[in-house]
Amino acid sequence: MSRRSNGLVGIWAEAQRQQQLQQEARARYQRDQERAQRAHQREVARSQREQKAAYREQREAEARRRTRELDARVEALQGLLAAGCRAPAFRAAALTRPEQVEPFAPGPLAQPVRMPDPGQYETQGGGWTAGRRAQAQAEARARFERDWQAAQAAEAQRQAQYATYQRQYQQWADARLAEIRRHNAGIAEMTAGLRNGDADAAVEYFSAALYASTGWPDELPRQVAAAYDSAARQLVLNWELPRYDVVPEAKSVRYMINADQEKESPRPVTQRRALYRDVLAQCLLLVLRDLFAADEFGALESVALNGFVDDHDPATGRRVPMFLGTVMASRADFAELHLEQVNAVNCLVDGLRGQLSTRPDQYAAVRPGRVPEDVGNGVVTHGGDEEPDLYEMDPLAFESLVADLFRAMGMQAVTTQRSNDGGVDVDALDPTPIRGGKIVVQVKRYRNTVPPTAVRDLYGTVQDTGANKGVLVTTSGFGPGSHTFANGKPLELVPGSELVDLLHRHGLRGRLGGGGQGPVPAQRTAPDEESRGGDHNVLGMYWSGAVALDVCALVCRGSRVLDDDHFVFYNNPATPDGTVRALIPVAPDKAAVQVDFDALPARADRLVVIAAVDPVANPHADLSGFTDAGIRLLDADRNPLDRLDVSDGRPGETALVLGSFRRRANGDWEFVTGGKGYPGGLEELVQDFGIDVE
Repeated sequence: MSRRSNGLVGIWAEAQRQQQLQQEARARYQRDQERAQRAHQREVARSQREQKAAYREQREAEARRRTRELDARVEALQGLLAAGCRAPAFRAAALTRPEQVEPFAPGPLAQPVRMPDPGQYETQGGGWTAGRRAQAQAEARARFERDWQAAQAAEAQRQAQYATYQRQYQQWADARLAEIRRHNAGIAEMTAGLRNGDADAAVEYFSAALYASTGWPDELPRQVAAAYDSAARQLVLNWELPRYDVVPEAKSVRYMINADQEKESPRPVTQRRALYRDVLAQCLLLVLRDLFAADEFGALESVALNGFVDDHDPATGRRVPMFLGTVMASRADFAELHLEQVNAVNCLVDGLRGQLSTRPDQYAAVRPGRVPEDVGNGVVTHGGDEEPDLYEMDPLAFESLVADLFRAMGMQAVTTQRSNDGGVDVDALDPTPIRGGKIVVQVKRYRNTVPPTAVRDLYGTVQDTGANKGVLVTTSGFGPGSHTFANGKPLELVPGSELVDLLHRHGLRGRLGGGGQGPVPAQRTAPDEESRGGDHNVLGMYWSGAVALDVCALVCRGSRVLDDDHFVFYNNPATPDGTVRALIPVAPDKAAVQVDFDALPARADRLVVIAAVDPVANPHADLSGFTDAGIRLLDADRNPLDRLDVSDGRPGETALVLGSFRRRANGDWEFVTGGKGYPGGLEELVQDFGIDVE
């Protein structure tokens, strides 16, 4: 017979069982933690291996890229002559200018002022009594008369402004056309002189042919001293050749894993010397080719060509021209050559019986043949005594002119060597106490706007060299991105207009292009999209977040928009003159605006860029999701020039000023970041800029 437990044993057993279950749970948890930790360690190890592999792959890819660049550079040097022979021959017609000027385009001045419509002033009702109705009619007539008189006065003012601008335009057009005709008459006179054996005309024409040659790489030097022997119909010239460093010293690049660095494999000395000698021969043959191909007037019976390198003589340490090649070629002998198939060295030395240095890497000189100074009428230089055109000036001469300017301003200045100069063209020292010191100068002989990357590079050079200031001098100008970056830094930007003014003030000479013809009066409209070509910029806006935004632009004077027509938004996609217009964005941009800064109205000094929440697409959204935003400054072909940061949006705000481009005293534009937000959306923002919102 069984006996029931008194209950205590059962309770004890249950407690033991629960304790055992807890221990097992803790053991399972411990095992799970250990497994998770081991899995995490395996994942970390795998990630580290992948990161190391990716890093190694990236470094190896960079080494391969550099090797490909070296190979491409060598290939281009080896094919220099063949590529040059495929370039079109220079012709005198390329120097003439079409006799046409920008058409008269008065823009808004061509639109008559709208007269008030009497029908809009008719009273509706006016009161219960005849007297009140008569009073209302009298008030309506008075408003109409007042508005009519104001419209008539505005129309008279418009007609007067139209007539004034038309006279200004006609004066400008006549002066511009006269300058073009003078230029073309000079070209005709030069070609007539060529046919008559005039020495000045011959040197001017053939020098232009060499400088304009599209077959001559831009990175190679172009410096010439020439004379023309009319009796022998022979052009005698000295032409600058590239230096030894034109041939890459490295042959390949490979990544060293253990040292975590790239190692350059040197190009064998014999190979580098042979390639350099071949390049010199190709250059001399290409000069001969360009000269004979450009001779459409039969002015050349022969050419005496001497090639020199402008560098320091290893024997004396002085910077002197060292002649590394010379040749005298007749037209008949040169015409029999098939330059694209020749070995350049053999052709020059054996075919044309010229001389070429056997050790050009050591600047072992040859004795030049006939030099320009041997010609009886002396050496003819470009431009004579007239104001030199800075656009057409030889790069070395332009650097020397800038150095002369700094010396004329009371500083010590010297031009640098053309290799290993760290991007410095002129070294200057300002002896003025406190504000003086070392100045590094870069010179850009550009026609297009200097990109912001050049300004950034100059700042890096200032930091690397420990200079007190960096100065960038150009024949063109600077965009908003350049001025924005330079603001607050020891940098000074000197555009072409200021350069010419400085030269004249310090007794030096220089002009930009034809000169003499002022700009078309500011009331003109910008040329249409096709005729404007590549003069405009594109502002590409990007941001993170899914909020739908309207990006708009305001053409302002100070903090006031010029008028409602200069507010570019979804209902007004362009200003009347077309200088600002909305574009269809291209990824990664979400909005885009085209701006022709140079053609903006003269009275405008700001272009304000704004963004507002689209109330239709996102009626309850604000700008808290507007982050990682910026403006990409692009050229006309949508090539990036700079990135401009803008402020992020804030909760509760539905419109934001991204920033403004402001006109400087010298005509350039700089970007100033905005940041002011508006809770009332686009309406509140544009009211702040003087636009009445109905």
